[in-house]
Amino acid sequence: MLYVLGVLLAVLGIGLSIALHEIGHLVPAKRFGVRVPQYMVGFGPTIWSRRRGETEYGVKAIPLGGYIRMIGMFPPAKDQAEGTMRSSSTGRMSQLIEETRQQALEEVQPGDDGRMFYQLPIWKRIVVMLGGPVMNLLIALVLFTGIFTLHGITVTTPTISSVNECVDIKQMGQQAATECTDDMPVAPANAAGLKPGDTITAINGAPVTTWTDVRTAIRDNLDEPLTMQVERDGATRTLTADPIVLDMPVYTDDGQVERDASGELVTERAGFLGASGSREVEQQPITAVPGLFGDALADTYGLLVKIPQKLVGVAEAAFGSAERDPNGPMSVVGVGRVAGEVASSDVFGDTSDKAILLLSLMGSLNLVLFAFNTIPLLPLDGGHVAGALWEAVKKGWAKVRGLPDPGPVDVAKAMPLAYVVAVAFIGMTLLLVYADIVKPVRLT
Repeated sequence: MLYVLGVLLAVLGIGLSIALHEIGHLVPAKRFGVRVPQYMVGFGPTIWSRRRGETEYGVKAIPLGGYIRMIGMFPPAKDQAEGTMRSSSTGRMSQLIEETRQQALEEVQPGDDGRMFYQLPIWKRIVVMLGGPVMNLLIALVLFTGIFTLHGITVTTPTISSVNECVDIKQMGQQAATECTDDMPVAPANAAGLKPGDTITAINGAPVTTWTDVRTAIRDNLDEPLTMQVERDGATRTLTADPIVLDMPVYTDDGQVERDASGELVTERAGFLGASGSREVEQQPITAVPGLFGDALADTYGLLVKIPQKLVGVAEAAFGSAERDPNGPMSVVGVGRVAGEVASSDVFGDTSDKAILLLSLMGSLNLVLFAFNTIPLLPLDGGHVAGALWEAVKKGWAKVRGLPDPGPVDVAKAMPLAYVVAVAFIGMTLLLVYADIVKPVRLT
């Protein structure tokens, strides 16, 4: 029952995010006088719709996106705008471009002059097209601000929570056995006398304030002798350790282990001590939100850049024996399954902890929607923004040179590429949906 509840909450969150994205387009479009015949959440057959004024509002069956339909999205060909005759187009691409123009002008009615999208000033077109992604960005900002400031983030402190008794070299420093054997060396932290509850304050004379500082200092030290200043029972002690060098996992900037396209751990030769810091949840001041949110946004764009590489790993998992990368891309099906797993499993803590995880999942989803839609390619919002900016450059250059206004940029000429992008997006979606069914991401 809890699993189903988690899935339903995810579906509701995804639907609400899509609906607000389209409202981000709808409100400025109507404000600027553009006629909008349709506002739809989803694709495919219409489940429900109602007309209010000149706009039909509705919900469709497939919750993989949404759209608003504005009249005059693409300008007519230059010779058509000037009222001249043009020769018939013979190429397939030319026909595709011409069909796109005609479809954009089909709904134009008497009295619509001045109400078409392409007739808006450049800055207004940019506002309309960025309205959707910015709405997703604001949703993510609100969610993450609440999480950072009211709940907090998990940080690992330099206070020691555990010390390994020995080192299982075969497990990259992670003690797999419950008992040490004669062939396992004593862990350097254990040999140095480090104990749970000790707080490391300096390594080799350099102050440390976070576990990341401690881990970096130990790894970079390799097998050289290492001196630690520790606080124990209110007193400062100096301990000396002799780290060993192992193949250790590489960590990302946010503290997650790094994996390659196939989901395997990325490793490097690094110093190893055999101790762990304490994990605590710390509320963050509002002044820390911009930096934390900026890091989350940068990580999202970093994931987008790696999508082609990540999809290789997804395919290998879906059609082979490889495991899914928990930090890789998912479809809406995967998001729903993860939400169900969080809601139904006791591993993720009590109800408040699960609620935070689900809110974080929705925040991350909205960051992905923002980042994805700002890619400067049609049919994405960023493609229309790129077209408007290119028009601004052309008009500015013509003005500087004293030339006539070149008119609107013929964005329709980019439609062949837009179809390629759309086909690639559909293929990616189908792969992710299939993988999320046969080999879903597991958090436990």
